[in-house]
Amino acid sequence: MAESAFLPELGTQVVVPVAAVVGIAFAVLQWVLVSKVKISPEPRRADGSSAGKSGAGASEYLIEEEEGLNEHNVVVKCAEIQNAISEGATSFLFTEYKYVGLFMGIFAVLIFLFLGSVESFSTKSQPCHYSKGKTCKPALANAIFSTIAFVLGAVTSLVSGFLGMKIATYANARTTLEARKGVGKAFITAFRSGAVMGFLLAASGLFVLYIAINLFGIYYGDDWEGLYEAITGYGLGGSSMALFGRVGGGIYTKAADVGADLVGKVERNIPEDDPRNPAVIADNVGDNVGDIAGMGSDLFGSYAESSCAALVVASISSFGINHEFTPMLYPLLISSVGIIACLITTLFATDFFEIKAVDEIEPALKKQLIISTAVMTVGIALVSWLGLPYTFTIYNFGVQKMVYNWQLFLCVAVGLWAGLVIGFVTEYYTSNAYSPVQDVADSCRTGAATNVIFGLALGYKSVIIPIFAIAFSIFLSFSLAAMYGVAVAALGMLSTIATGLAIDAYGPISDNAGGIAEMAGMSHRIRERTDALDAAGNTTAAIGKGFAIGSAALVSLALFGAFVSRAAISTVDVLSPKVFIGLIVGAMLPYWFSAMTMKSVGSAALKMVEEVRRQFNTIPGIMEGTTKPDYAMCVKISTDASIKEMIPPGALVMLTPLIVGILFGVETLSGVLAGALVSGVQIAISASNTGGAWDNAKKYIEAGASEHARTLGPKGSDPHKAAVIGDTIGDPLKDTSGPSLNILIKLMAVESLVFAPFFATHGGILFKWL
Repeated sequence: MAESAFLPELGTQVVVPVAAVVGIAFAVLQWVLVSKVKISPEPRRADGSSAGKSGAGASEYLIEEEEGLNEHNVVVKCAEIQNAISEGATSFLFTEYKYVGLFMGIFAVLIFLFLGSVESFSTKSQPCHYSKGKTCKPALANAIFSTIAFVLGAVTSLVSGFLGMKIATYANARTTLEARKGVGKAFITAFRSGAVMGFLLAASGLFVLYIAINLFGIYYGDDWEGLYEAITGYGLGGSSMALFGRVGGGIYTKAADVGADLVGKVERNIPEDDPRNPAVIADNVGDNVGDIAGMGSDLFGSYAESSCAALVVASISSFGINHEFTPMLYPLLISSVGIIACLITTLFATDFFEIKAVDEIEPALKKQLIISTAVMTVGIALVSWLGLPYTFTIYNFGVQKMVYNWQLFLCVAVGLWAGLVIGFVTEYYTSNAYSPVQDVADSCRTGAATNVIFGLALGYKSVIIPIFAIAFSIFLSFSLAAMYGVAVAALGMLSTIATGLAIDAYGPISDNAGGIAEMAGMSHRIRERTDALDAAGNTTAAIGKGFAIGSAALVSLALFGAFVSRAAISTVDVLSPKVFIGLIVGAMLPYWFSAMTMKSVGSAALKMVEEVRRQFNTIPGIMEGTTKPDYAMCVKISTDASIKEMIPPGALVMLTPLIVGILFGVETLSGVLAGALVSGVQIAISASNTGGAWDNAKKYIEAGASEHARTLGPKGSDPHKAAVIGDTIGDPLKDTSGPSLNILIKLMAVESLVFAPFFATHGGILFKWL
């Protein structure tokens, strides 16, 4: 018997919830600091500055005073616009949640019926699946608890997305108003608000999972195998909500964006966020529901699933067999340390260093990634030393494999650093500071066609290094600790999720801030500052998507391993016709899914374009700025279209594993999962990076910061128009299809794992007849 871990069970029972509570408290603190920025006009003090957080000296004159603009009107206008965006986002999410809630109810019943029917709803104990000779709780209990875990995961996912959206719409106008004092102040406001979401999500995800494990444990007692199998429902709940949030939000945001761009910029030659454009409010609402609520649910899903995959494998390894509580909760300990590591990292951006110039923004955000990774590496080493015995065994497809604690440290660390590599490669291909995007911008000289060709080539090329990074981390972690190694590598990549999300949510917040500045008629100097914040945010959003896709690949593989073990398949043989047909169909699914989501964006955008044109043509005085356009109508079009259009792609992903498992059985299903994973990752990375590159090529031309960019500009020139077309094509790629694909690969795998007992018993109807 190997010696036990240093950290006693009581220690684990304290560390995990305390870290979660600290994370939530830190999020609340950041929110309080953001709320100190007032968006009601203030009486001026003698030194001519509003009450800032530092003893605001005379140096903090607002730009308005130099330019003689009336500050009072600007603040009132900002507050009005913020209100409109917040209302639009809230009403959309409530409408979406009504439909999603209905789906959640139906699916919960399905889980209960399918899993309960494995032992035909008997309440007698049954022999364990893995530990031969022991008895485990009945399948009916597994059905009930899996259903509860599913609902818990779904609700946590929805709530975290909703709170993220709330804080983003709360912070956007505050960021705009802070931009009057300087770019540093605006950056801190946007970044703090992003941190609120990052920490709330990481901490609440960890806390709910921890509570669920302890509560389920009261019933399951010593049957850890059954307990952690039921917990997988948590990951399924989180990801199925993320699918609808991502697809629905993505269709919403891009319908509005494409509609606003095509009519406003290309046909009417008005700036991006001009208040005369009827779709402008819908466009800004879209940033919040797609990039914030959707992204939040997505990363929460990845996080829940990688934890579940690791726990399932651990429960049938020596940790679970010998009931060692601390090493069993190693995945939760990694996340706990991650929250503390990210907390330290966040202070570097908000408190230790101040940003003084525009060109310091992007380096500051990149430093966040590097610092969090470095701090986290030390944290993982500590957890692996204190939380694991020196040697233990890990379940590896039927045999127990001997593993050392330092090997597990390497698994987590390789995932963590692979995430950083993917992040930086993504940045190289999508930031306009480097040659790939500048080449794409340069190709706009000869029109939109060459721009599209260059952009597609860039996206395909950007897949190479991330795939090698993922392959290397899979090989290393699998060689060291089998499927458990892959699961904790995914957790390693997601361990800095609080910082990753803070950087990610920062993008849409500064994008909104720029839109509000334009609509409120603020001076062009403020617009320059918010544009600089936004351009950095665009790149970091691409980095965030890279993380989400990379971790999805690892998570999906770990879940696949758990599924294969649970469904009692000894090997997945590609030469077997049953498996191969699954493989080739699975590889097709991401294309089918992308086709659905892109067509949805296209048809929704078509309705939006018609509505915007109708308003310009029939409502007199819009172009002169004397009458307000009907913003609400555009918001309604986006809402209706996205709710209607999110159902078919969602159904495709949710029904495929059920249909394949029931009709063709677990072997074909294993082929489908492998095929979807392999092709989905490639399309997801290339789509996200192509779209990001086109967007930043357009921004590169608009900003005109270098000699080269000025030869292509200014706004309205032919190369700029070509760049806008590229950007418009890239919108659904980078914000709808690309990011939703990582949910497709994870969700099919986790769903197969949850239903594995049913498929193994009753699946494969067609092949039984043949």
